[in-house]
Amino acid sequence: MSGPREDGRCRRAISILTELCQRKSLPSLDLDTCREFLLLPSDQSLIISEPELSVSLLAVIVIVCGLALVAAFVFLFWKLCWVPWRNKALSSHLAVLQSEAGYKDSMADKLKDTGAISFLEAAVKISHTSPDIPAEVQMSMKDHIMRRTRIQRQTTEPASSTRHISFKRHLPRQMHVSSMDYGMDPPAVAEQPTSIGRIKPELYKQKTVDTEDPKKEAEKTCGKINFTLKYDYENETLTVRILRAFDLPAKDFCGSSDPYVKIYLLPDRKRKFQTRVHRKTLNPTFDESFHFPVPHEELASRKLHLSVFDFDRFSRHDMIGEVILENLFEDSDLSRETSIWRDIQYATTESVDLGEIMFSLCYLPTAGRLTLTVIKCRNLKAMDITGYSDPYVKVSLLCDGRRLKKKKTTIKKNTLNPTYNEAIIFDIPPENMDQVSLLISVMDYDRVGHNEIIGVCRVGVNAEGLGRDHWNEMLAYPRKPIAHWHPLVE
Repeated sequence: MSGPREDGRCRRAISILTELCQRKSLPSLDLDTCREFLLLPSDQSLIISEPELSVSLLAVIVIVCGLALVAAFVFLFWKLCWVPWRNKALSSHLAVLQSEAGYKDSMADKLKDTGAISFLEAAVKISHTSPDIPAEVQMSMKDHIMRRTRIQRQTTEPASSTRHISFKRHLPRQMHVSSMDYGMDPPAVAEQPTSIGRIKPELYKQKTVDTEDPKKEAEKTCGKINFTLKYDYENETLTVRILRAFDLPAKDFCGSSDPYVKIYLLPDRKRKFQTRVHRKTLNPTFDESFHFPVPHEELASRKLHLSVFDFDRFSRHDMIGEVILENLFEDSDLSRETSIWRDIQYATTESVDLGEIMFSLCYLPTAGRLTLTVIKCRNLKAMDITGYSDPYVKVSLLCDGRRLKKKKTTIKKNTLNPTYNEAIIFDIPPENMDQVSLLISVMDYDRVGHNEIIGVCRVGVNAEGLGRDHWNEMLAYPRKPIAHWHPLVE
């Protein structure tokens, strides 16, 4: 009975030790002890547990899947990128070759039509290795073809007459050449635009705001001024009474002005009067009277000049505008006090009366001779410290803006009202009278420095105002001297 029980116990102990060896739960057990106990051979390894087997199998599966994914990615990249790029490069290269071949064929056809194939073969040799034609050769071919197909017309200038050779030597050559036809193609028919799709350039013109017309700028008004005039015949005195001004422009930062008025009786600028300054107002009331001693016979040649200024304590006074009353008898009776309203004209600088010059014009068509006689000047501007000038007159003959000849009178010393009575003659053929003009300049002679211009005036067909009228009157009445006073301008 003891025998089977002991066998069972031994087997059970062996199974327990076997499990302990397989699990390696006891730290004192090592592999050799387990082998000796279990009677295992030395080259036979222990059976691997199930958890270790599952981890190893999972690692193998992951490695295999990663390699498969890498292979699939390489295959897709080759299919999607490498093959289309290679096909595209091949197709573009073929297109370039075809275009170059077509260009060579078209150039050969054109050269066959124009008969210039021999010139091209001599100029450039086309090959497959260098199909591009240099730009210089293309330009030379184009010039050669144009020279062969162009028809040039020669125009000559008619010979000028021998009359007035000295004058015509200075005239600019005028050559009227008709439009040349350089090609054999018929003229193109002008295309008639319809209302739909028609371009109207006037709709695209932009109005410039910065560049304003100087005439419109000069005509801008800066308020109104009210004054009265009265002449005392017994004392020969003109009384000017400045009453009020309205709607003056603001010149200060606070939105107001400090206005006052200067009064001149031109051409005398030595005697001037000035009103009081009215602070911070755009509608000042002056009510001040001023007296100018002047003979009655000189009133017709005098001008009343009113200048409105804005007073500034720390800088130069700003000019608001001016009023010039040229004819005193036209706007007032002068025998009694007459109230006058005038618009103040915009001005940045005070205008100065430069004086007047009187000369006559006479033209002889048969001799082709123009005679300008300088008679005298009056009320010239003083240019010297002494209050006088040393004036002389310079006359220039102009043609299309070019000065052909110039002549001048003698110099009159220390005077503002010189008298000359000197004739200046120019030889001008009748056919050129509508192309020339005269520039009359009154100069102040300076022995040391540079001669200064007192004022100028111009007569001719292209002149303005009295200068044009005087010239036309001379042409209408030939062989008759016609004299006029002309105001001088800057």
